[in-house]
Amino acid sequence: MNIFDRLKKRWQIESNWQVIIILIVFSCTGFSAMYAKDFVFNILGVTPDLPLWLRILIWLVTILPLYNLLLIIYGTLFGQREFFWWFLKKTFGRFVPGKGKKVTSEP
Repeated sequence: MNIFDRLKKRWQIESNWQVIIILIVFSCTGFSAMYAKDFVFNILGVTPDLPLWLRILIWLVTILPLYNLLLIIYGTLFGQREFFWWFLKKTFGRFVPGKGKKVTSEP
């Protein structure tokens, strides 16, 4: 079983083309979030001199939600909004006790 087959089974999708599009969306989102972090941190005045715990807290509050928003935006632009909405619900469902196992419907 190759990597594409494993991803199709894990993500409950049918085509190799859809796997490629999803990987492109993840790439674009990560690349955009990297630049957004620099922009947001400059606006907020976050420097390497701040304690690490404070920089991590600022990252969690600003960049993590922005990453998820970018994921939905890019997913929509590439025609995979339904998959990424399902993916985010499944991912965040793991943090809520008793909710993570319920999101099993296909994207």
